Amino acid sequence: MTYVQTTTSRRTSPALPRRDRNPNRSGNRWIYVIPAGLFLAALSIFPLIQLVRLSISDVQVRSLHGEWPFVGLQNFVDGFTNGTLTASLGRTLIFVAVVTIVGLVAGIGAAVALRGSSRLSAALLALMVFIWALPPVVNGSVWKFLLAEDGLFNSVGETLGLAPFPFLYDERFALMSVAIVNAWAVIPFNTLVFRASILNIPDELFEAAQLDGARPAQEFWHIIVPSLRPTTIVLAVLTIVYAFRSFDFVYVMTKGGPGTATQTLPYLSYQQAFVGYDFSAGAATAVLAVLLVLVLAGVYARSVLKEEAS
Repeated sequence: MTYVQTTTSRRTSPALPRRDRNPNRSGNRWIYVIPAGLFLAALSIFPLIQLVRLSISDVQVRSLHGEWPFVGLQNFVDGFTNGTLTASLGRTLIFVAVVTIVGLVAGIGAAVALRGSSRLSAALLALMVFIWALPPVVNGSVWKFLLAEDGLFNSVGETLGLAPFPFLYDERFALMSVAIVNAWAVIPFNTLVFRASILNIPDELFEAAQLDGARPAQEFWHIIVPSLRPTTIVLAVLTIVYAFRSFDFVYVMTKGGPGTATQTLPYLSYQQAFVGYDFSAGAATAVLAVLLVLVLAGVYARSVLKEEAS
């Protein structure tokens, strides 16, 4: 687009020297990082070690406080052989995909719509902060009431002559319903971050686009979307991690049902360990979920370092 080229040429200036990267200054930063790192390590390393030990041992109620017989990867093999882990992993991937796509698309759409400074925008942003701050148990309970067979949505539908829709009571729709509710909870956070990034786009870009006769849709695709690429990458990783570890909404809204339709990896781990008392199988499921989150954490760290270096 011509307005991007025009603005780029206007803003061309001699390269400014990079900030002085004093090695001593970089070393001083670790002084502030080390205490937090030690605190997190103290609260996470030992539980993770115990989790891995559980996953490669045969631990039932009778042996929980005794010796843990070593079985290697047998718990993982059994989980994939009987289809429990495979089915749960597939449901988790679908769940994560829905939460991520809906959360990002709705977040950027709301951010574009609310980038102004009107009273209505301020009120809607305040409402989003309220939704985001709600505890997941409260949020899930409200949506369970709304989507129940005799809930508000179906009651309104009946007044319009529509048959009740089984949002949470049909295996075909339960997982999708919980995923959309989970996306609803993450949309406010994504909106606030996207909006902050949009407000940081130079006004000259939009002014040049308007002078060239660009329409709002062209401004969105050729200015906003490219400018939000770094933010989108970071938010995508954070949203995926959030969806992978989601347990609250599944527990409150469906308890993994109907049947096993909404048993994602975190809920399956809870079900195996604290309902079926098969601690080793639950630990194996949890380790698989942790490994997936660690991969995503690595992608997030790499993207952050790449943006800081550019």
